[in-house]
Amino acid sequence: MAHFLIVEARFYDHLNDLLLEGARAAIKAAGHSHETLTVPGALEIPAAIAMASETQRYDGYVAIGVIIRGETYHFEVVSNESARAIMALTLDGLPIGNGILTVENEAQALTRAKKDEKDKGGDAARAAITMLEISEKLAG
Repeated sequence: MAHFLIVEARFYDHLNDLLLEGARAAIKAAGHSHETLTVPGALEIPAAIAMASETQRYDGYVAIGVIIRGETYHFEVVSNESARAIMALTLDGLPIGNGILTVENEAQALTRAKKDEKDKGGDAARAAITMLEISEKLAG
């Protein structure tokens, strides 16, 4: 049994609750356990994962959050930099599922977050589980 850390940027409570529901259900369905850590925003997710990895308490990570386009360039910065930093951590060998939604509006976020629709929280958890399995397989 593996132990996962779900790191969430809780900016939109109702959307995060839906993403968390999917992620937690996927981890439980695979027979694993999890904890959840809340950070201020999507830019802080990679740093929290990096810090958590140093503790060696977790086997994999799930990044959860919602970034909705606004009127400024901030959307691009947060979207691109959080994804870039998570990718850098995966290239360092950490099994991470990226469930940070980057959407134009709340309707798109709802469709992607709901467990009975696109279930992107569940998808992110399943991706983390798969990457952990690949890592273990390659380690021999």
